[in-house]
Amino acid sequence: MKKEQKDFSYYQLKLQEHIEASFPEKLEDTKFIAQRARWAANAYDGAFRSGNHITKCDEIADYILYEGLHFSKFTTLFEVLTYEFSDLLFDFEFRDFALKILPTCEEVFAKYDLTDDFAYSNDYDLLYIEMTGFIAIWIEQHGIQ
Repeated sequence: MKKEQKDFSYYQLKLQEHIEASFPEKLEDTKFIAQRARWAANAYDGAFRSGNHITKCDEIADYILYEGLHFSKFTTLFEVLTYEFSDLLFDFEFRDFALKILPTCEEVFAKYDLTDDFAYSNDYDLLYIEMTGFIAIWIEQHGIQ
């Protein structure tokens, strides 16, 4: 029981770190984080009991833990801001500004099928260009602050 609790805790912290970096809009969803961490811990335990090598057990657990959490709207928005609008914001302002405008960017993201491997598709370039234009118009209308 103690080992299982430790595993759950490990996966919960691992997922929280990933969500904080790439999906801050999901950080308050503690039920999702706890459930996903529990699933990953159970997957690791099951794989280990089935005789898999530890590396394979980690792969299986990580697959469960990060499923659907590879492509990040926040990270995409953050990248557009840092590469295309670096002259308008200080480095320490990018994250807060990205969080501020992320909800308004949903209309742009909604036009695309955002799968885990979306960043490697041709549509990603179109999204990037469209997002750059959208942000430029938003800043023109609302300003930075």
